[in-house]
Formats: sequence, structure tokens, C-alpha cells
Amino acid sequence: MASSEPTTFIDRAQSFISENKRVILLGAAAALAVGGVAYYASTSSRPHAPPDVEKGTRKEKKKSKGSKKKKTVRDADGPILEEIVPPKPKVENEDPLVDTQLTSEQLAALSRQKRAELARKLKERGNATYKERKFNEAAVFYTRAIQVAPDPIFYSNRAACYVNMEPPQYELVVSDCDEALKLDNTYIKALNRRAMAFESLHRYEEALRDFTAATILDKFSNQSTAQAVERVLQAVSHKKAAEIMATREPRLPSFTFIAAYFSSFRPRPHPALPENPSTGDNTLLLASQALEAADYTHALTLVNEAIDQGISWAQGRAEALNLRGTFKFLVGDVAGAKEDLLASLEVVPSFTQSLVKLASVHMEQGDTSSAFKCFEEAIKFNEQDPDIYYHRGQVYFIMNEFSQAAENYTKSAELDDTFVFSHIQLAVAQYNGELLLDQQRYEDAVEKFDRAIELEKLKPTPNVLPLVNKGLALFQWKRDVGVAERCCGEALRIDSECEAAVATLAQLSLQQSKIPKAAEYFKRQAELARSEPELQNALTYQYATGAQAEFLKNYPQMAGQLNALAQSLS
Repeated sequence: MASSEPTTFIDRAQSFISENKRVILLGAAAALAVGGVAYYASTSSRPHAPPDVEKGTRKEKKKSKGSKKKKTVRDADGPILEEIVPPKPKVENEDPLVDTQLTSEQLAALSRQKRAELARKLKERGNATYKERKFNEAAVFYTRAIQVAPDPIFYSNRAACYVNMEPPQYELVVSDCDEALKLDNTYIKALNRRAMAFESLHRYEEALRDFTAATILDKFSNQSTAQAVERVLQAVSHKKAAEIMATREPRLPSFTFIAAYFSSFRPRPHPALPENPSTGDNTLLLASQALEAADYTHALTLVNEAIDQGISWAQGRAEALNLRGTFKFLVGDVAGAKEDLLASLEVVPSFTQSLVKLASVHMEQGDTSSAFKCFEEAIKFNEQDPDIYYHRGQVYFIMNEFSQAAENYTKSAELDDTFVFSHIQLAVAQYNGELLLDQQRYEDAVEKFDRAIELEKLKPTPNVLPLVNKGLALFQWKRDVGVAERCCGEALRIDSECEAAVATLAQLSLQQSKIPKAAEYFKRQAELARSEPELQNALTYQYATGAQAEFLKNYPQMAGQLNALAQSLS
């Protein structure tokens, strides 16, 4: 429907790119995720300890490469206990140094080989104690192993102890994983463990950074880590969106967005004032004139004043409530819009435009059934109103019911040729173009968009959405990124707040693996979002691409491998 015009373009751009670029990356899939499977190290609800600690050291692990291939500590889903069994397992317990707290001087006197052997024995004593769920005692053995010969596995194992203590010591988990990653920044197990600690501390952006790095380093092979990325993305985008919306002042969206909405309704005559109009009546007329001149900010101010001043006749009150409800809807106040539109219908139940706009509100709330009931009610009052069929066609279009959408567009055109030519023909050309686009008749689609662009040039302030659509069509048809970017760039030159253009450029940047640039565009899209769901969606992409950009910054040596992996999965 009309309110979804810019959103429709954004959704189509995002879905196309994400379908054709699986690796770029996590954000595309995560934007639609409803949450991943929990992947925590806590063992409080289990009958015995999980294999959360590792046997051997990182050096011993490397020595075992010639053995039979199996999951190792570098595998995020592998056993964290590395099976390196000495010929005589009981010998370690006979070494008196294991049970002796050595001073720094005594440690310095030991040979490197003896220190390594002692550290391994302390770690294995820690492993055995950990299996007995004596986490505090196990942590002491790992601490001593670290003092003897620091190794990333020792820090990671001690972090596992901290996770399982009551209560969990997440700050200490983070600290130990920091140390492990200083020694080996590609240590996937430590990245995952620190990410889970960050998540438990509600430090979602840091958790996302680590889960993303672990997923990429693991070549996207671990499903539980990928699900963790989705889960944290949902958490951080939901939290940030709520925080932003709590302090953001309501504001009108871009001129393009507003013009697209109002131009999808046939023009109504200015309200005929009563013989002795009140101050509010006259102010309402001024609001209507400002709307006709596309002076939307002034129109909003005037209609609010008119209602406050009082409107003396029923149709005028219904018109004013309709207009104020429309502006509330445009600024993202869906509940307020619904209240005003219902009030408008209480005054004039047969006001079909209020019914059609109420259908838009229901669609925004995900209530398709109520939206169609509004259309049916409107038809009962005036089956000759072309607006009803045009906007019902929009609903069918959003639902991918293209034949029914075309049928309603045609009905709307048949009812009012003048309206179609001067006001809806643009929208019909544009949406007909979209219909052709979804059916992959790209050449015809581009022709329709060109026609829409020419019609817009006749207006003082053109609607730039046909330019965005043309760019997306050419990209899908010919993979011509340059032309698509130029179309969107021209759209932004005309209307710097066109969210559809920003969203499409963001997705085109993803397609080219220009992660930092995409992150900038998604940040701008979040700034332009008018409702909390739109903001949350934009933030999901912003944080996903931001985490990937940070990965490339922290692991510059992986850039070539990442691009190669992206190509192999595209």
C-alpha cells in the first residue's frame, strides 16, 4: 500500500542482494532471524561437567597434526579436551613439584623443558579437578600452570572454570580470554568464550565482534556460532532501537516519502467552509492549501492548530482528523494515527479515505485481515472510489499476489481516467514496472521506470523513487553496479533523505564487498528510519557490517581469504 512504497523498494533491494551474496554476510540472514539456539558454557543444569577444558598445550596440538584428523581445540564445536595421553598417566601425580607452590626464584631455576613439563602436569591436574566439578580448585591449578609457562589454553581453561562458578565470574572470563587472544588472536575457542561472557554481561556489540570473528575464522562452518551472531544481532539492534526511539523527537520523513504517500491518493477539493466559519475552520483551509502546495511541514502545523482551535462542522472535523492521523502515521506514531483515523470515522463513517488509510495502519501492525476488512467496508460506502482499489492492489503487491494486484490497479484506472493520467499514472507506471521486475521482464521494467522519471521531471520537486527502481532493475538485469549507483546517487542529489536510495547503495556496497562503505550507508539508513521496526532492521545491518569491518581491521591478513571465501559462497 502507499505507506509501504519506499519500504517495498528497500525490502526488495535487501532480499535480492542477500540471496545472491550469502557470505556478505551475516547481516543479510540475521535481519530476518527470530533468534538462534543458545550456546552457553554453563553447566549448572547438567549432571556432570562438559568437556570445557583442553588437554595439551598449543604447541602439543601442533605436534599432533600427523595423527588422524579429528576435531581439535581450534574447532569451535570440537572437544575442548585435547587427547594427549602420556605412556604412564599416573606418573604426573608422583611429581612433587605439582603439589608444591614454587617461588619465582625456584621457577627461574628450572629449565625450559622442565617448566613446560610441569605446566602440562598442572594443567592436567586442573582438568581432572574440573571434571569433578571442583571449579575453584581447578582454577588454582590453571593459575599455577600460567605462572610456570603461559599458554592460551591455560587461560581459556581457567575462563571455563569462571563460567561455571556460582555465580559465574564473567568479568574474569573476559580478562582470561583477553590474555589467551594476546598469545593467539586466531584462537576460536577463546573468541567464542569471551563472546558468550560479553553477551551475559549485555555487552552486545563486543559479543557481536567476537562471534563474527569466530564465524569468519571458522569459515562459516559452525552453525551454533552463526546462530549466536543472529541472536546477538537481534539483541543489540532491539536494545539500541528502543534507546534511540525513547529520545528521538518525532519528525517527518523525506520529501520523497511524504510525496509518494499523498500522490497515491486522488486530490480532494479544499473543504467547503460553512457560512460563518470559525477560526479553526479557516485554519483548516490554510492547512489544505499548504498540503496542495507540498508544504508539508506547514500543513502539519496548521492542521494541529485547526483542531486545537475547534472546527465547527462534521465533515471538517473528519477531514482534519484524517490529515493529522496521516501525518502521525508518516512520523511513525502508528497508535496515534489509528486513534485519529478511528475518530474521523466516528464523525463521518462513510469517509472512504480514512478507511483506506486505516488499512495502511493495520498493515503496519501486521494485521492483514483487518486491512482487507477496511477495504470491504469502504467499497460498501462507495464502490466507485478508485483509491480503494489502488491501495488494495498495493496490499496484494506486498503479499506477492501480483495478478490480484494488477486486477485492482486496472479497476482503479477504469474508474477515473483523469486521476490515472495526472496523479496515479506515475504510480501505476512505477508499480507496473515493479511487477515486471518481479517477473524478471527487466527491459520492460526499465522502460516503465524511464516513463515515470520523465513524468516526475515535470514537477517542481520530483519524486526520486523511479530513479532508485531503475538502478535496481539495471543491476538485477545486467549486473551493472556503476549505473545502479549513479541512479541512486542522482536520487540522493535531489532528495538527500531518500531512504530507498541509501538502502540500495548499502546493499550494492555489500555486493562489492565494500564493508566499511556499506556500514556507513546502513548508519545513515538508521538515522532516516521513521519507526522502531524500520530502525531495528537498519541497525541490524549496520552492526553486522560494522562487526565485519572491525574484523578486517583486526585481521588484515585475512582480507584476501575472506574475499575468496565470499566468491566461493556467492
